[in-house]
Amino acid sequence: MFAVLLLLFVVVPLVELYVIIQVGQAIGAVPTIALLLADSVLGSMLMRSQGRAAWRRFQAAVAEGRTPAREVLDGVLVIFGGAFLLTPGFVTDVVGVVLLLPPTRALVRRGLVRRLLPRMAMTAAGRGRPRRGRPADADSDVEGTAVEIERDRLP
Repeated sequence: MFAVLLLLFVVVPLVELYVIIQVGQAIGAVPTIALLLADSVLGSMLMRSQGRAAWRRFQAAVAEGRTPAREVLDGVLVIFGGAFLLTPGFVTDVVGVVLLLPPTRALVRRGLVRRLLPRMAMTAAGRGRPRRGRPADADSDVEGTAVEIERDRLP
């Protein structure tokens, strides 16, 4: 966790500063500042349109009775993409655009699902809350009917 925080709060700003200085030396200070402002404005417009589209897909999934897992993850990625675009710097802007554009966002979503879904399943299966009250009897049987439910698959 310390490494992640170090990366976020020390390394990323230093890399951003280096890139801004290099761009400023190549094209000048005023054009660099203009580019930073323009990409923030364009990024907020892109975030707004993609956010609305994600919201419409979420509402459609709920109306159809489907679990909107994909749509929720898309919405979260759009929020993160917008945050990266509103952060001053060219490196974070590239990350933000990757998260906002639907084709690249789909690639990121698939990668996240492949990486995080097994961990979430293990966490859910392995870390239950301790029960209060009398412990369950190991020899007791529970009567009932088992129903197999098909899982929604995320692309």
